[in-house]
Amino acid sequence: MASRLRVAVAGATGETGQSIMDPLLANPEEFEVFALARPVSVNKPILSAFPARGAIVKSVDFNATDALITALAGMHVVISCLLGLHDKIQIALRFVPSFFEPACPPRGVMKARDRKEDMLDRIQLLYLPYKFINFGWWYQLGLPPLPSGHIQTRLDYALNEIMGDGEAPFALVDKRDIGKYVARIITDPRTLNKMVFGNGEVWTQNRILDTLEEMAGEKLVRRNLIKEDMDDIISGAYNILATIPRT
Repeated sequence: MASRLRVAVAGATGETGQSIMDPLLANPEEFEVFALARPVSVNKPILSAFPARGAIVKSVDFNATDALITALAGMHVVISCLLGLHDKIQIALRFVPSFFEPACPPRGVMKARDRKEDMLDRIQLLYLPYKFINFGWWYQLGLPPLPSGHIQTRLDYALNEIMGDGEAPFALVDKRDIGKYVARIITDPRTLNKMVFGNGEVWTQNRILDTLEEMAGEKLVRRNLIKEDMDDIISGAYNILATIPRT
């Protein structure tokens, strides 16, 4: 067998992590896959199922530098799907940090994005090789609830608030496609030390809601948020994040 790309995935059991693991494990001739897990999580059912699919599960204390060095020895690519609050851990993991979120201006809009830009600054300062990957908003997060309750079980989060007039175009991606993009990006030498953006469609909220109404034959309840509403939501989110310790 030809030399395979050795890929370590931290946070492999989350929504994004599972999407990334699936295409990697589906191509054993191209990837040798390692799932990094904290000792307290290594026996979780979802992790115990990975070896049967060809992955190697490694128990790692992410806060112990020596343990990380040992776990990552020989890896070609390290992908972090950890939450943005785990900044110190991701600085240690490097390479493909957790940037799996909608693209936005680098600072001053999303607190989580501000922290990730700090991480990018640190990685570039150390001249470390990296590939930063952004995606569009998930399809699974962009649909409002139907009055009948249909499709509700297919949604991760139902949203019926419309930002402004609903005419701003934004990029969308199916979360099940994230791993397919990642598998292509990490094997493409052109993406080294680049920020890559992947998406499926570009729609407006109004177009999404109009299409859903037409297909479902139901009338949706719509709530347009004005600037002051959105400012309050952003301020509330910043206040909550400020109370959560960074690890």
